[in-house]
Amino acid sequence: MQSWWMQMTDTHSVLEMRDAPVPQSGKGQLLVRMRAAALNRGEFVLGHGLHGKPGSWKAIGGEGAGEVAAVGEGVTGFKAGDRVMGRCAGAFSEYALMEQAEAMAAPLSLSWEEAASIPLTFLVAFDMLVLQGRIQAGEWLLINGVSSGVGVASLQLGKVLGANVIGTSGSAQKLEMLKPLGLDLGLCTRAPDFAPAVMQATGQHGADLVINTVGGTVFAEDVRAMAFEGRLATVGYVDGVLHADIDLEALHAKRFTLFGVSNKLRSKEQKAAAVPRFVAEVLPHFAAGRIRPQLDQVVGFAQLGEAKARMEAGGHVGKIVLQMGEKS
Repeated sequence: MQSWWMQMTDTHSVLEMRDAPVPQSGKGQLLVRMRAAALNRGEFVLGHGLHGKPGSWKAIGGEGAGEVAAVGEGVTGFKAGDRVMGRCAGAFSEYALMEQAEAMAAPLSLSWEEAASIPLTFLVAFDMLVLQGRIQAGEWLLINGVSSGVGVASLQLGKVLGANVIGTSGSAQKLEMLKPLGLDLGLCTRAPDFAPAVMQATGQHGADLVINTVGGTVFAEDVRAMAFEGRLATVGYVDGVLHADIDLEALHAKRFTLFGVSNKLRSKEQKAAAVPRFVAEVLPHFAAGRIRPQLDQVVGFAQLGEAKARMEAGGHVGKIVLQMGEKS
């Protein structure tokens, strides 16, 4: 089979398509004939540490969808031919192994490309908005970098949960494209200058939950934009700024909650723990059409390099998906 591998250091990355043997499903695993897999910016961030020792090669891709080709020992609830989607290592391959605990039935209403764009990004959004963020209907949600994959997923999930959503982006065109998805207010800026507009829009209440996909350059401004008992999720740092000032007086007096969202140090069991709730609480919204994944671009299997370049240039709105075989 063909499979994409990457070598990453602190300064550069190299992609390589390889011929590799089809893996064998082990205990509790599904062998999946991949039909589509989605790109995620975190897997390409230099120095992020997701690829092991610098200079080593690793099969890449973190989420996808396809047909079950075989099941390993102890697998129940899935059989050969089933449509599945889920987080899995080495998803940019013709075949990949998916843990049963991560596998979800792909709704028939979704294409392979749409299904592939859900598992990682929307599970992250579910973690931020529901599990840790405790968003409630009628609350204000602020998303920095709202046009990113995680940003769009957070917007869509926030709207079906009844939140009012404010998003920031450096592109007015991207903000305009997100209005049909329910964006209540778009603020065209990349600078840490949006707190006054957030306070004005919310009647001086502030944002109840903030999703920071950008990094340290906007952290202090996020704090200034937060409501009493507000929550702030840090999920990325595409600006490369890893340190920021914290207003301890505001943190103390306004009873803020600050939390990070990453699977880097979590065990398989910890990562999979939220999947049953996600299946029960979020997948019905996809099946019913209340959420439709926002696809920016679908590219052929051989075009991973071009797709990666588009993602790193920040030109996308929503998800970029790698396609194996014909479109569905």
